[in-house]
Amino acid sequence: MPRRRGLRRRVAPPALLTPRPSLTYRLISYLLVFPVFRLLFRGRTSGNDQVPLDGALVVVANHGSHLDPPLLGHALGRPVAFMAKAELFRVPLLGAIIRACGAYPVSRGASDREAIRIATDRLLEGWATGVFIDGTRQADGRVNQPQPGAALLAARAGAPLLPVAIINSHRALGTGQSTPRLVPIHIRIGQIIPPPASRRRVDLLATTAACQDQINALLDQGLLAPARARSALPPTSADPDR
Repeated sequence: MPRRRGLRRRVAPPALLTPRPSLTYRLISYLLVFPVFRLLFRGRTSGNDQVPLDGALVVVANHGSHLDPPLLGHALGRPVAFMAKAELFRVPLLGAIIRACGAYPVSRGASDREAIRIATDRLLEGWATGVFIDGTRQADGRVNQPQPGAALLAARAGAPLLPVAIINSHRALGTGQSTPRLVPIHIRIGQIIPPPASRRRVDLLATTAACQDQINALLDQGLLAPARARSALPPTSADPDR
């Protein structure tokens, strides 16, 4: 009986429950991420009006650099939870910081099913949960071999997906680089994609392909033109201009 209740709970998440940015999150965004993104990497964003500011959301992005998680959470204007190795949470200070920023621990060697369960629980709490759709960094920064994990998360929680393209992070600090290159990093936010109709493989793959197509199309548009670009602002609980 408890199991059935759990399944029903996953298909009807609280639509307007949204964790607010903690003080630690705001400080990190204002004092660290904002100057790094906006000044060092001349960061700009486009499409912030597409971001739902309330309720569960699966943020799906390409992955070219370790810079991607903090930049993505900062640019969207609401906290984005990401999976992190459980060992990091035991490091003094670092553990408290990443927890305050919405990261959730997954034990080394944990099964995919366990990781999906933990991420689903985050969605049911109203978080925006970030998923790099290839699962690992790509040398060219594109979506090449997308995995259906994001679509499965969306199907389990009944949450929409938001494709996001991170442009140039693979050139700034990609695979094999130890020193960052100060190239522009721009973020293009796409159109909402509804959750898959079911958890059947055919539906998961169709949604995954839609995410891949939209992200790569956004990447193909290239860097934002200076006159039309919008710079990312530190997250606020309510920003009427976003």
